[in-house]
Amino acid sequence: MSITSIARQRETNLPYYEERVDLAAALRWTARLNMHEAVANHFSLAVGEEGTEFLVNPNLMHFSRVKASDLVLIDANDPDTMGRPDAPDPTAWGLHGAMHRICPQARCVMHVHSVHATVLASLADSVLPPIDQNSAAFHGRHIVDSDYGGLAFEDEGERCARMFTDPKTKVMVMGNHGVLVIGETVAETFDRLYYFERACETYIKALWTGKELRVLPDEVAETVARQVDEYPVAQAARHLAELKAILDEEGSNYAG
Repeated sequence: MSITSIARQRETNLPYYEERVDLAAALRWTARLNMHEAVANHFSLAVGEEGTEFLVNPNLMHFSRVKASDLVLIDANDPDTMGRPDAPDPTAWGLHGAMHRICPQARCVMHVHSVHATVLASLADSVLPPIDQNSAAFHGRHIVDSDYGGLAFEDEGERCARMFTDPKTKVMVMGNHGVLVIGETVAETFDRLYYFERACETYIKALWTGKELRVLPDEVAETVARQVDEYPVAQAARHLAELKAILDEEGSNYAG
């Protein structure tokens, strides 16, 4: 932890301060990339050892304004959560609460309606084919939910959460809806969200050409996906660290 971070933590006296800073930075940068949607969509991060206590962005606040101190700390097993004055959005409770109750591997959960991933989710075949290195990284690592049933209140959220049965699954293309990405940390999950959106953009624009696609063989795509999984450099952590450095240089108040 940097000296500046220690000073800020002493000033704010916030629990899980560094985790809050990471999540706020990811929210800010997602808005900068125009991958947010108005005051909807949510990011969450499990902070308790059991995995059910988590931070989530506050109800109806734009991603570009969220600060570390704004993040709400709730427990997915607390039935009184929605009666709190700082209760999260009902769909955040429904989807993210279910993910943190049911999927212990989902320490961080990011759900957006980013343009290109949502276009993919709108196609009759919403599987992302391995046509380049970025898309190949998700080969066998994403699933498609083809049973959209409405807004992600508790029943719909639980249904989606129960689809994460394969430990290799890191992304859900939510048919007719958007995308859900999971990971161990904010850095890992944001990096995955970023690259999935990039891969979707490449695929959608390739389809626009009307030309035949150069799809990689399954064995090559699996090799790429495995190499990305085992990449020896902590690239995701550096990605987020660089974004925080940019925000700091700009004088952003995201860490406040």
